[in-house]
Amino acid sequence: MYNFEKLRAWQEAIKLAEMVYRLTKKFPKEEKFALIDQLKRAVTSISLNIAEGSGSRSKKVFVAHLEIAIKSLYETISILKLGEKLFKVNSTKELDQCGQVNKLLQGLLKSIKSNV
Repeated sequence: MYNFEKLRAWQEAIKLAEMVYRLTKKFPKEEKFALIDQLKRAVTSISLNIAEGSGSRSKKVFVAHLEIAIKSLYETISILKLGEKLFKVNSTKELDQCGQVNKLLQGLLKSIKSNV
């Protein structure tokens, strides 16, 4: 097991990605190369940046990657809300999970920043 796999933020980000991938099947097929692809890139970027940052020897670099993960989370939230407006896709569970991931990322970021 890699160190990042022990991070609850990473675990919950993976759960979010799984949820979002399932949800994209409810989007219109014509969005496959537009909003769906963008949503998948954004949601996968969250866990990827947590993992990549955790592998750094520098806490400052880890902080930078966590900040990117948070930006990707916000992008994910925005696309989910857009999907609700445009396509009437119910993403309540996914948005709740985004809230959970946000709390964990903010806490992890605060913890690392206080030790830099």
